[in-house]
Amino acid sequence: MWCTSCALAVEGVLKRLSGVIEVSVHYPTATVWVKGDPDAIQLVALAPHVASIGYQLTELEAVSDAHARLEQESRYLTLRLVVGAVFGMWTMLASLLIYAGALPSHQVESVVAWASGAFSLPVVLYSGLPFYRAGWRTLHAKRPGMDVLVSLGVIGAVVVSVGLLWRGSAEVYFDTAVMLIVLLLVGRLVETLCRQRGLRAFDSLALPSVDVVVCQHSQRETLPVEKIPLGAQIEVASGETIPLDGTLETPGWIDSAMLSGESVPRFYASGQKVYAGCRYLGVETPLMLRVTAPAGQRRLDKLCEQMRRFQAQKGELQTMAERFAAWLSPAALVLGGLTLPVAILFGVGWEDAIVRALSVLVVACPCAVGLAVPLASLAGSGQAMQQGIALRDPAALETLAKVHVIVFDKTGTLTRGQHRMLHVALRNSKDKAVFRQMLYSAVGHSEHPLAYGLLHWAKPSGEHGGQPDPAEIVEIPGEGQRITFSNGEQWWLGSAVWVEHQLQQQGQVLPINAQDPAYGFASQVVVADGQGWLATLYLADQPVTDAQVTIRQLQMSGYGLAMISGDRQGPVNWVSQQVGLPKEACYSQRSPEAKAKLLAALPSPTLYVGDGVNDTLSLAAAGVGVVPMQASEAAREGAAAQLLTPGVSGVVRLLGIAKRTRRVMVQNLIFSALYNTLALGLVVVMAIPPLVAVLAMAASSLSVTLNAARLAWSEPEGNGSDKLN
Repeated sequence: MWCTSCALAVEGVLKRLSGVIEVSVHYPTATVWVKGDPDAIQLVALAPHVASIGYQLTELEAVSDAHARLEQESRYLTLRLVVGAVFGMWTMLASLLIYAGALPSHQVESVVAWASGAFSLPVVLYSGLPFYRAGWRTLHAKRPGMDVLVSLGVIGAVVVSVGLLWRGSAEVYFDTAVMLIVLLLVGRLVETLCRQRGLRAFDSLALPSVDVVVCQHSQRETLPVEKIPLGAQIEVASGETIPLDGTLETPGWIDSAMLSGESVPRFYASGQKVYAGCRYLGVETPLMLRVTAPAGQRRLDKLCEQMRRFQAQKGELQTMAERFAAWLSPAALVLGGLTLPVAILFGVGWEDAIVRALSVLVVACPCAVGLAVPLASLAGSGQAMQQGIALRDPAALETLAKVHVIVFDKTGTLTRGQHRMLHVALRNSKDKAVFRQMLYSAVGHSEHPLAYGLLHWAKPSGEHGGQPDPAEIVEIPGEGQRITFSNGEQWWLGSAVWVEHQLQQQGQVLPINAQDPAYGFASQVVVADGQGWLATLYLADQPVTDAQVTIRQLQMSGYGLAMISGDRQGPVNWVSQQVGLPKEACYSQRSPEAKAKLLAALPSPTLYVGDGVNDTLSLAAAGVGVVPMQASEAAREGAAAQLLTPGVSGVVRLLGIAKRTRRVMVQNLIFSALYNTLALGLVVVMAIPPLVAVLAMAASSLSVTLNAARLAWSEPEGNGSDKLN
């Protein structure tokens, strides 16, 4: 597509088809979003209708193909611009000499005027060809847009100039045609570069093309990652990035920070699923996994594709801008057609009347209106990606800028989802060092959610003190472990109820001081040995490192904040104290349905931040849903944006970007609407040379494009508290 008018033409053709309910064509990314009957919106059903007006409809192209297309378009524009500039320069010079009266006689002026026309021919016939093609297509689609006005303006300027030359006049307008084409080509080139920069945002999600070792029938073969089939067994060496999603056939330590947000590696057992982009940290043996998603269908591939699909949908401001542009071009054609007879009726000569009509066509080109919102949206999306936020729905930027209330989930969103030690109560505090060493050995291979917190606390800082290692570990899922050490000593480690039951079988009881009411909100792990109760360990899910700072920044910016959780009141209150949320704004023990109902009752539009399957209803009920880095697949499907860095500080950055983007959208929309309205009125009531009309139109388009480019080209901001200003 050549411009937003092309997008409206394609949209208009598809909207008229039977069975199609809704269509949205997004020009900057060259994508179309269609809603309707399944049979009516198949590619084979839609493509012929799009082809009838000169465009080609295909499956969503790969990001690499989009890069290649825009690179080719840039070269295409550059070549036409060079031709236009080289030949147009002589046309402009000749016109300048005539306008300045620098030539000695009328005969010389006539020769220079003919030379001006000759130099304009390559510009008009070659450089301007894309405008004529797009103008004919949009006219054929019954959606005449900017290119129709440009084509009529150029052709009108050339025809009028030839007529004047034929009559012996040197007052020609070849320079108007040349300037119109050249300036619009400059605008299109800048716009294409903006689109390229916006598309580069997807590169951060792309995994490199690598060679992968495939193990088949006891043979090892190296193949490109794109050729690895579903179900193949592949090998990943230590320290390498996992190239494909798959199920582990051998256990190993995996650094999944890229996708899960976990700040430390985690031990994955055989049978567990891992995703491309994670890193294998094994030391000796390679990791073996069975491919469950080949290249193109990986989790990261789907995230990138879903973002681009959502980009085809439009927000309120963009829809408003396109409606304005849709009636502006036909109105300008009618106004231009009326200007000629009306001017003659008021006594204006034929030549001046034609020039006025020509100026109306030129000045009314709605390029600025068509570009006002989509370029700002694309630039805002690119800026968000640079700051670690993947916008699946760029139209959400408009809603985000108007958010009043922000609601957070607790576990996995405001907290790490990883427990850390808060307090340790020992039977004999003098034995703490020995206890830590034995605990580290006891839980070293456990996959229980609390095991990592125990290991983190018990990890020895120096050499192992020679304490006995476990000889046998018997795990009772959901209850605890019975551990027999090499020296014959036994431990029971698990929940208070289970350990107490084990002690009762030996005729012992759990003492009163084994459980401290002050830590009633924490998760408890009780340890006992042959002598009875040995220790009680209190662990809690710690807030993410940036939670307190983020909450404070949002409060200072005037947002209403709340936390809704399905967890118990105790842990919810403790987390609220840690992050700085008032207790009355924190709701505990809420089911998914209750979460969504409570969210719907808050002042809209709302922003909900959650990560789990139980948050999907709330993400749908909110005005905008955002998921943290480690969110579940179900939550990601229902969110408009995903944070690609650990923590929640991305919410502050996202809101700041949304406010700046909407501000640019409004600025562009107001300026372009005022320009077109005032310029049309001015050019009708007074004589404005076509060249001046060209310069005014080009200036408006370039100003809108460069204003949007401020978002795309600005450097990502730091972590200051002024992000929301």
